[in-house]
Amino acid sequence: MIALLIFSCKKVININLNNAAPQIVIQGNITNSSGPYLVQITQTVNFSAANVFPPLSGAVVKISDNTVGLTDSLIEVSPGIYSTHTLRGVPGHTYQLNILALGKTYTALSTMPQPVLLDSINFIYSNLFGVSNIDAVVNFQDPPNISNYYTFTEFVNNRQLANTYVFSDRLSDGKYISQEIVADSAYVKRGDTVLIQMNCVDKNVWGYYSTLGLSVTGNNPQSLSPANPVSNISNNALGYFNACTSNIKIRIAE
Repeated sequence: MIALLIFSCKKVININLNNAAPQIVIQGNITNSSGPYLVQITQTVNFSAANVFPPLSGAVVKISDNTVGLTDSLIEVSPGIYSTHTLRGVPGHTYQLNILALGKTYTALSTMPQPVLLDSINFIYSNLFGVSNIDAVVNFQDPPNISNYYTFTEFVNNRQLANTYVFSDRLSDGKYISQEIVADSAYVKRGDTVLIQMNCVDKNVWGYYSTLGLSVTGNNPQSLSPANPVSNISNNALGYFNACTSNIKIRIAE
């Protein structure tokens, strides 16, 4: 009877979550493809609020190509979305983002790496506990004697999967790489059209996506609580500024 009383007791714990001041969130990308390029600025909301991040209008946004000394002043084309005019993404060039918003200045630097060709994609097939899985495999030659950092985004039937896969050549410099892209958020089925976008990013952007993955999955044994991913933007802004080279491959899962 005592054992039954112990195991039948339940206690409801109410956690009071304090409201926090909104934080600015910046997402900017420049690629080696033709522009215009976009910078999105939003603000965070409280934990209990709807998961809709309000756009931040009226910011002054500039991007400079520090390698050639040119600056592009961006235009707000829709609430919180700012677009370049004449800026061109060139591998090897360093770009600087400058934003004046809500009385604060935010800056970031990103150097666009040299492009690496994504040769092809194929698929690996497995069966675990009676469930068939299909995962894409990317194939490419890593350049030797250079530290390279990659991110991979997967689209299945034109739908982007949630996770961004990250890879560095720290243990495979100069080798031919065949890397499985594990898609935890969805399963690829035979007949699906799979698109993989491979970005060559600088170390700071790679660090952002690496820590973002740990924050989302909680697979960080050195942390007892979740934390924001490490941003390359100053003044405690959330988000990233990314100058990268990009290429894609498409294949149907057979």
